[in-house]
This record gives sequence, structure tokens and C-alpha cells, in this order.
Amino acid sequence: MSSLEEFTPYTSYRLHWFPYEITRCRRLARSTVSTRALFGNFKLRPPFPKLTSSPDSLAGLDPERLDPGRWGPTAFQGCSVCDGPIPQGGLQQVWISLRVATDVLALLVNACSSECAVSLPGGADNYIPTAHRGGRVDQPPSYWD
Repeated sequence: MSSLEEFTPYTSYRLHWFPYEITRCRRLARSTVSTRALFGNFKLRPPFPKLTSSPDSLAGLDPERLDPGRWGPTAFQGCSVCDGPIPQGGLQQVWISLRVATDVLALLVNACSSECAVSLPGGADNYIPTAHRGGRVDQPPSYWD
């Protein structure tokens, strides 16, 4: 997938976010995404769901059999940032909005440590400027305000 050049999930209105790993597609130059459906989009600013990844919430978690409604993916393949393993109790989930190809996407990051989570780039212009945990987060005014 790293050689992906065009990404067009335009009519997928139920996609509200994408995995951070899409940023590894270095050849991705064109995208057509229904950005109004995305968390934090500049026109409507729908809120990001609050992420809960405290060590207590991970006790007994099987990283190969996850509830995607709660964790995003069905399995953790590795750290979204460094691609290293995610140790038991080390998961740090954060949201970030970044430009990917021609659109700004809401991205879910599954980091192996707080160091990887804080190493993320700044958010896209006119979006939340840093990675965050969702919930009640101050967002810039919407396009319609």
C-alpha cells in the first residue's frame, strides 16, 4: 500500500477518521474524501470521540482481537509512528488532523509510548494544532460560524 498514488473513498460518509498509517504512503498525491463526514472538519467541527487508553483500560486486552467500535482497529499491528511493538499497558491513542494528499484527514494514532505520541507533527492549519485525546477539545471556529 505504500505505493498508493490516489485515494478516493468519496462516497463513504460513514468514515469519520482514517488510520495514521496512511501517512506512510509517500507517493499519495491525490485524494477525494467526504471531508464533511470527518471528525473536526473545518466546515462543521464535529467533535472527536474521547479516547480511553489508560493502563487500567488495557489490562487483559488481547491486541489481536479488539472491538473496533472502542479501539478503532480490530488488531494492533504495531506503533503507528515507529512501527515498533506496542507493549502491554503502553498504548497511547491520540487524534491528529493532517493534510494527506489533497485533503485534511482526522487520523487515529496508536502509539507505543508517550514519546512516540509527542513526536507527531503539528496539526494542519485551521485545525487543532496538536495531537489530542478527543472529547471536549477547543477547536477553531467552523467555516459556518
